[in-house]
Amino acid sequence: MFLRKVCLIFCLGLFLFNCDTMSPAPKDVELDATFAQRTNLFAFDFLNQLEIEEKGDNFFVSPLSLHMALGMLLNGADNGSREELIATLKLDGLEMELINNSYAELIDKLPQVDPKVVNKLANSVWQREGFEGEDDFKSTLKNYFKADLFEEDFSPNTVNKINQWASDNTNAKIKKVLEEITADQVMFLMNALYFKGDWANQFDEGKTFETSFKGFDKTAIVDMMSKRDTFALVEMEDYKALDLPYGSGNYAMRVLLPDNADAASLLSNLNMDVWNSVSEKMVVQKVDLQFPKFIMEYEKKLNGVLSEMGMPSLFSSQADLSKISPPAGKLVVGFVKQNSFVAVDEEGTEAAAVTTIGIETTSLPSYPTFFVDKPFLFFIYEKSSNTIQFAGKILNLEK
Repeated sequence: MFLRKVCLIFCLGLFLFNCDTMSPAPKDVELDATFAQRTNLFAFDFLNQLEIEEKGDNFFVSPLSLHMALGMLLNGADNGSREELIATLKLDGLEMELINNSYAELIDKLPQVDPKVVNKLANSVWQREGFEGEDDFKSTLKNYFKADLFEEDFSPNTVNKINQWASDNTNAKIKKVLEEITADQVMFLMNALYFKGDWANQFDEGKTFETSFKGFDKTAIVDMMSKRDTFALVEMEDYKALDLPYGSGNYAMRVLLPDNADAASLLSNLNMDVWNSVSEKMVVQKVDLQFPKFIMEYEKKLNGVLSEMGMPSLFSSQADLSKISPPAGKLVVGFVKQNSFVAVDEEGTEAAAVTTIGIETTSLPSYPTFFVDKPFLFFIYEKSSNTIQFAGKILNLEK
């Protein structure tokens, strides 16, 4: 009997040990091939259009976060506005059921692709109290996008809540996305994306050294990481490409290094065919690598970029967002904005993005007015006993 108890305790301990040490099995993202290709087409179109506005400046954005936020908006658009969004998102010919299921697949599976990498996606809808939004629209966002639904008074306290939501869903890397809420704003659609991955083979901090980084228009001293290791590398006609893997290798950072340091020209020639060609030609080999440590924060209002990409009417009185709240012409997209963060060091990479879409009424709501711009009386009283403690009459005021 004693021996049986010992065996039972040993087996139970072994089981618990294995439970603690076993990582959850990774899950592949089973995404419709056409949808996957279209999101990448959108990414390159977005980056090239953004480069026109940001020529000569750094930028860091999340095409996926923007695509998903606009995907939520798509479910509220109709007629010409819907057609513009479909074209901008490169989703022509795809049924809404497939589109929404594809977003749901990304939200569900991306965080589970690699147990050694943290990748979180979150969505939310913030609606002003008293604004009548369509139940079908909100239900779709809840079911497919797992969006949290909030109905708020849109006071300054709501600004704090929205900023806190952004912070909570980006590991406090993006703490502020809104400064204020104006009277005409009735809804915000938000996507947050957070990534943290350690390099599959980390850099030795002791081998990091200071050196010059010859930038576009100035040279600066940076901390340069260095290592000799095995990477996938290809030398194309006028640039090199290298993949730095994270975690178990399911995620990687691809670095494109132009021979002539003209990154803008390289970007302008980048498309899906080029990207696929690079992937096919890469060869795993020993490489002496030097890569700079850096931290970057970025914020960009994207109204102009998205208008040039094909959806100008959404920002005008021609917008049809009647599936959010009818009739057409009642609502307009006031702004689309993205805040982002990235940090690269010897351990790996931490990156975050929040895309915020502000939806406004085309005319200010009507509220009762009370303008104290003439003589008045005032009283100070205790409410439970209804006792007037002070009273006053003001006929004239001076500064």
